[in-house]
Amino acid sequence: MTFEEFDAGVKAAAAKAPNLGKSLKLDLGDGIIHIDMTGDTAVVTNEDKEADTVVTTTVDTLDQLRSGNLNPMMAMMGGKIKIKGDMGLAMKLQGLLS
Repeated sequence: MTFEEFDAGVKAAAAKAPNLGKSLKLDLGDGIIHIDMTGDTAVVTNEDKEADTVVTTTVDTLDQLRSGNLNPMMAMMGGKIKIKGDMGLAMKLQGLLS
């Protein structure tokens, strides 16, 4: 999966995302995806803005998590995913990746 394909999938899923009153930034190496879930609808951009939670990983790692080929805990322990900020918000990320 490419960054562009992943970005399009996040934008489509964000239309159904609830207002969590927070923002999330995915730093994927190939690009940034910023998801602002503070309004009535989630706003997804590729701007490198401040966020409540920053997840640093790769598109490949997120694709493996989504498909079930990688355990989230093992990904964290193995350094494939780094989370800075609100860990609870990061846990809700699964809904945007499905």
